Amino acid sequence: MAEVSADCVTLELLQEAKEMVRRSPLGVINTPMILWSQTTLPVNKARSIYIKLENMQRTGSFKIRGVANQFARRPEGGHFVTMSAGNYGKSFAFASKHYGSKGKVVMPETAPLSRSVLIQSFGIDVERVPTSCLMNVVNRCVQDEDMTFLHSYDDLDLIAGHASLGLEVLEVVPDPDVVVVCCGGGGLLAAVAAAIKLSGCGKTRIYGVEPEGACTMYKSFIERKPMGMDANSIASGLAPPFAGALPYELCRRHVEEIVLVSDDQIKAAVSTLYRAGLVVEPSGSAAFAAVAFGKIPRLEGRKVVCILSGGNLGKDELANFPD
Repeated sequence: MAEVSADCVTLELLQEAKEMVRRSPLGVINTPMILWSQTTLPVNKARSIYIKLENMQRTGSFKIRGVANQFARRPEGGHFVTMSAGNYGKSFAFASKHYGSKGKVVMPETAPLSRSVLIQSFGIDVERVPTSCLMNVVNRCVQDEDMTFLHSYDDLDLIAGHASLGLEVLEVVPDPDVVVVCCGGGGLLAAVAAAIKLSGCGKTRIYGVEPEGACTMYKSFIERKPMGMDANSIASGLAPPFAGALPYELCRRHVEEIVLVSDDQIKAAVSTLYRAGLVVEPSGSAAFAAVAFGKIPRLEGRKVVCILSGGNLGKDELANFPD
């Protein structure tokens, strides 16, 4: 990825990818946006908060957007390997089955076992390893088994596909004041931020949200270079071993700030959303947690967009959350 810079990400590229995603045979949908005030969620002082329901997306998360663009630009029947805590892996497996491709998902041992079983049900191999070993296993597959690596967050085609979400937001709220997005490796945050800023919304404040125990982008902003860490959080989808190089560059260019939420705040957000009839996994709830717990400044009187990025919450996981 080193040779691909943020300058490669243009509005024309993102609009082209959006059309590719919308035409994809994988069935990507334009997910609903609803007002917080029209739900049974606790009242928030900021009255104009829109919630983007990517938890209702095909395969249960935004990841299918980027995957649709990645696979559309590669030959059918390939042999691919990736790393994922679950959501990218599920979309990767879904696409692999459709296109007749072979594949393997290298997963961190901390990911819920139910995610591995689901991915395997699509005919994709899964190898569970410590988070620190993910890239070592991927490299072994590339070198010894002649697989092609599809990155789950640091890939130009993937980011361009994810940007379709940001462009959809602007179709409903053309001039948002604040947009709040979860951040793991940074692919979604970078994509949404680029889509919004390159569309002319120069005054929009875009915030990324990471768990305290998995804050690679937060550390990257401090050190001014992509950083890694021994990430650990209940939001396993937001706990990659390092921030992506291209996402970091785009986030530095377009994102206001990275804010942190605790695992307890994420758990509370999952429970609050569930009581309001919204099934959202921990990783998908981070942005909501940041808004609900006052982590984002100056929201009153502003048009705010909060993205619920995924809803793959298994029955085995629900026991971890308070009633």
